[in-house]
Amino acid sequence: MNIDIRELRHAAKDLDKAPKDIVRSYEIWARLVETHGIEILRDYKGYHDEKLIGNFKGCRSSRLNRKWRVIYEIKNNESLVIIEVVSVTPHDYRK
Repeated sequence: MNIDIRELRHAAKDLDKAPKDIVRSYEIWARLVETHGIEILRDYKGYHDEKLIGNFKGCRSSRLNRKWRVIYEIKNNESLVIIEVVSVTPHDYRK
């Protein structure tokens, strides 16, 4: 199954403002997901991949480091899995 990672406009702006090490961690995360699928994140405890609630209900989150998270939504198609990156943000889900 093919995987396509799409960054929403807000996520692209977040990455422009993020520190270089976070951008590098995001690129590694994206490459890992594109190559092995989203299920691989559950095998790596450091990503602490989890389902979100509240304003981000329907989305998932993975750690890029202790503070920063990538928030994404999975959209399945017949032959394509689309990962929409909603936000790359410091850990603050109260918004």
